[in-house]
Amino acid sequence: MPEIKIVTEVAGRVCALSVATGGDVDDGDEIAFVEAMKMEIPVTSTAAGKIKSILVKLDDVIAEGQVVAIIEA
Repeated sequence: MPEIKIVTEVAGRVCALSVATGGDVDDGDEIAFVEAMKMEIPVTSTAAGKIKSILVKLDDVIAEGQVVAIIEA
């Protein structure tokens, strides 16, 4: 099964995780929320599949382009 890396488009602090490892997601589902400039920006799935791993945790400070999760499509 191909693995798809889900990356964030903004730098900030992880303020919410919407899924758990092993959970199913569809294209466009919210994986996490990143707080940047007092806004909560969603990180969304780019494919349907199962969450193989979540590479960040709540309150982590992450960089733009950082991998947040890996999905098995």
